Amino acid sequence: MAALPAGFGMPEFDLTEDQRALQEMARKFARSVMAPRAAECDRKGLFPEDIYRKGWELGLMNLNVPSEYGGSGLSLFDQCMIVEELAYGCGGMTTSIIANCLALEPILLGGTEDQRRSVLTPFCREYQMASFCLTEPGGGSDAGGLQTLARKDGDSYVVSGEKCFITNAPHAKLFTVFTTVDPALRHKGITAFYVPRDTEGIVPGKDEEKMGHRASSTSTVRFENVRIPVSQRLGAEGDGFSVAMRTLDMTRTPIGALATGIGQAALDHAAAYSLQRRSFGKPIGEHQAIQMKLARMATLLHASRLLTRHAARLIDGGQNATLESSMAKSFASDAAMEVTDEAIQIFGGYGYMKEYPVEKLHRDAKLTQIYEGSNEIQRIVIARELLKKYQH
Repeated sequence: MAALPAGFGMPEFDLTEDQRALQEMARKFARSVMAPRAAECDRKGLFPEDIYRKGWELGLMNLNVPSEYGGSGLSLFDQCMIVEELAYGCGGMTTSIIANCLALEPILLGGTEDQRRSVLTPFCREYQMASFCLTEPGGGSDAGGLQTLARKDGDSYVVSGEKCFITNAPHAKLFTVFTTVDPALRHKGITAFYVPRDTEGIVPGKDEEKMGHRASSTSTVRFENVRIPVSQRLGAEGDGFSVAMRTLDMTRTPIGALATGIGQAALDHAAAYSLQRRSFGKPIGEHQAIQMKLARMATLLHASRLLTRHAARLIDGGQNATLESSMAKSFASDAAMEVTDEAIQIFGGYGYMKEYPVEKLHRDAKLTQIYEGSNEIQRIVIARELLKKYQH
């Protein structure tokens, strides 16, 4: 297949020279380092730690951590720009690379200045991974129904329970964990902590066999009477639900960018293929049926990118963008599913084969509709935020 265009269809939003340099660095890393290994890692379920370490060396991890604590200190807009480029190379690798942003955001939002400096600075000083522990086997989208119990015992809490679907858990050196001091309190009892991996009683499970994002490691984490000092609590008792929701408000938008990157890769592969594959005496790209598909795919991706970057701009400007970030995440992930599905259709029988890239893209796109709040939850959030505007 011919080389694909670099950045085809990507509106530039008047990027500064620094932003263009960041974008180009991420694009080069994605296409020269990630993409060549993507099929193998997907097929074998490999966790390419050497690639993640290279990403850290380039400053592509800890994107949301301010530079004074050792992170990249990028705006959300810049984070989304980078995430889209990385996802073009491999959605699963991108999930593992940006998992630190999700895990460290609660410390940025709920931690004291002393906690941020004592935890984030040494963490960012070397290559390390962190995990965000919210979802539970019986909970799913019901974040207020946590059962992982934090029992106060002197100047510590003793935490017991199990989390599931935790990205990077087998490799993480730090966990942010959401517990409840009393399940009957629902949201008002949720309490958050940060916990180093070497704390006694933390037991990650085996890697899950997943449909997609197979270069990313996912497992359960059991907390077996884990003693956590009060000094590692993020905010007061009962603040955890607010910390979790504000975290997801920040990290939801980059998932829209991740979905857009996956979709853009699918469009580029499909468009290039349509100019090479011939039927009825001409390239299939000259048939109107294929042109209709490509036009729809390009339009969906353009809208996804605009929604995502608009939400990021609002958040960077200090505005509440719960509505816009939910729109961006749900629309972009639905678009990625449609675009990757149509890419398979354009490839025909070849698209169904693992030898070609589009079937992997379709499997990777699916997760973007589920994690960081399923799209069903996003539509509930959108409706609630929308109706608020009509109550005044």
